Amino acid sequence: MSTDITLKIFDFFKREKALLIGVITAILFILYDDFFLSRLANSLYFSMLFVWLFITMLWMAFSVVRHADGLAVILGEPYGTLILTISVISIEVVMISAVMLTGGNNPTLARDTLFSVLMIVLNGMVGLTLLLGALKYKEQIYNLKGASAYLAVIIPLAGLGLILPRYTTSAPGGEVSPMMGVYLIIMSLTLYGVFLAIQTLRHRSFFQQPLFPEQENNAKHEDHHFVIGIRYHALMLPITMLPIILLSKKMAVMVDHGISTMGAPQALGGFLVAILVLSPEAMAAVKSALDNKLQRTMNITLGSALSTIGMTIPAILTISLVTGKPIELGLEQAEAFLLIFTLMLAIVNFNSERTNILYGVVHLVLFMTYIMLIFD
Repeated sequence: MSTDITLKIFDFFKREKALLIGVITAILFILYDDFFLSRLANSLYFSMLFVWLFITMLWMAFSVVRHADGLAVILGEPYGTLILTISVISIEVVMISAVMLTGGNNPTLARDTLFSVLMIVLNGMVGLTLLLGALKYKEQIYNLKGASAYLAVIIPLAGLGLILPRYTTSAPGGEVSPMMGVYLIIMSLTLYGVFLAIQTLRHRSFFQQPLFPEQENNAKHEDHHFVIGIRYHALMLPITMLPIILLSKKMAVMVDHGISTMGAPQALGGFLVAILVLSPEAMAAVKSALDNKLQRTMNITLGSALSTIGMTIPAILTISLVTGKPIELGLEQAEAFLLIFTLMLAIVNFNSERTNILYGVVHLVLFMTYIMLIFD
């Protein structure tokens, strides 16, 4: 009996190595916070510490995705990708909130992170997955009604949350007045809530993959060796997220320090946070595209963009209203133009049920334009 228990414990820690490393790292940083963060002026030490935290949090984020994927296989679509996107974006919300509560000299970081997520998802991830899928299958199909539903909510949320504040006069610059902040919170939560009801209840079929006959045969032979059980994955998902949440404040301190002392572009901080959060989802989206399951790719990418705006804007505005910290949501003119251009391109490209290589290339061109604008 003791041998069986020992083997089970060994298998558990072998399977959950990322969680073990994350727990150890979180404990060390909690107990020796002053020791680790008191010597950030040393550039070599700062770089090594940043790499340690970044790799640890990224590794745990992949574990979060693995447990979310396990639930996705058990529960089916669209619940699977919904769990995945909400789990990953929750990490982003926690990290942005930690940066807002920790650093006092970067009121645009939340906006920059939101914009980075939208550019990475709607141009980088969408472009890469469409390109790779088209190179392998020439054309791929998805559910047009699902993509249209995503865009129908993403467009007003992005426009009202990230573009309109730049042109209002009730607050300076791109800041949000208290009245407008309350309105944006209610509006974002309402639209996102209605969409979730559509996705999970009334029109679930909009977000399911239309299959070719050969795909139906392949679906019966999928390898789900990583699936253990709904209770296991439902329990391990929040447990694996906990060290990331605990370490997010430490990462926030380091991002804030790096941006302020190294003279890096302000938008680079948001880009690094977005890359850290979205890397696991990007791999899941690419894998789905290569498996000819473009609808799951759409659910991941467009769902990430929607969850980011629908969850992050209410969170950061609530923190701003409660703490009194100023926050700029309105994008600068060049960024607003790129966002509008991206949304227009998405509307044009997602107007049929088939995609090809051209769609992927044009989205990647916009993504490279965004990268260029960070440094220029």
